[in-house]
Amino acid sequence: MSGAGSATLLVVGDVVTDIVARHRTPLVPATDTAARIATLPGGAGANVACWAARSGARDVRILARVGADAADGHERALRAAGVRPHLVVDPEAPTGTVISLVGPDGERTFLTDSGTVLRLSAADWSDDLLAGVGHLHVSGYLFFADPSRTAARLAMEAARARSVPVSVDPASAGFIARFGVDRFLTAVAGADTLLPNHDEAALLTGLPDPADAAAKLSRQFPLVVSTQGSGGALVAASGAVVARVPAEPAGAVDTTGAGDAFTGAFLAARLAGRDPAEAARRGCRAGAEAVTLIGARPRLGPRPRPRPRPRPPEDPPERAAPSGLSS
Repeated sequence: MSGAGSATLLVVGDVVTDIVARHRTPLVPATDTAARIATLPGGAGANVACWAARSGARDVRILARVGADAADGHERALRAAGVRPHLVVDPEAPTGTVISLVGPDGERTFLTDSGTVLRLSAADWSDDLLAGVGHLHVSGYLFFADPSRTAARLAMEAARARSVPVSVDPASAGFIARFGVDRFLTAVAGADTLLPNHDEAALLTGLPDPADAAAKLSRQFPLVVSTQGSGGALVAASGAVVARVPAEPAGAVDTTGAGDAFTGAFLAARLAGRDPAEAARRGCRAGAEAVTLIGARPRLGPRPRPRPRPRPPEDPPERAAPSGLSS
């Protein structure tokens, strides 16, 4: 997987501010619903980068576009997580914002203001960013607008010209449905690895059965790794499922970023030379850790020892927002 033998990962993607609202009772229209609210750094691409660094990748970089309103705070948060940021500061648009509504079961619903995310452009890309890079990962969110899609395609084409493997996370079934399945598949053509979740794989293939969907996608992409939530992950290649990886047991308090955690750990393992099935097992382990945390990023500091079927505390500890991101 490592192209020229480098263990360096470059992520081209998104950095956003997450507003996570956890409510223990159902939302009630036209009145108040009690919630605990935190403002935290997020963004699918940035989350993947942070989890890759957390999972042992030695050199992780990210290219993304942010607004001047929160650029300093996001840069500090990424550096604290062990990621080298290449952030383009947009003087006109604000940093993207996602409101994550997290219900009592830990499941989340997103309200998304893309902000600067989709303003990443060809002018922000330089082939020099691939110097020493062993793998390129592209966040699927970039494919849903012309400027950012052009930047993503430039990065993919430059990587392929240098024999650097490319992976893509489709990112959002809702956005793909509006954008168009065929348009999306055309836009991401040439990726070596596709990392859809169950809903995205079903939408991209029209097949509700997870194994059938993963197998079909693997006729278009050399490697497909489809996450299935509590069902673990499927690894498919050459039109067949080649591995079924069970999920790690965990008590979910917030599923935000679990898929990003999986992807980050998976890519770190592949860069370390692990086969796809073992990399998927490590991805499932990171996903299990992620659902026990508030927000989408790994907790800084030593990795907690895994516990079988942990019970979430009444109010799990929240990670402090970096300076520049209020909570």
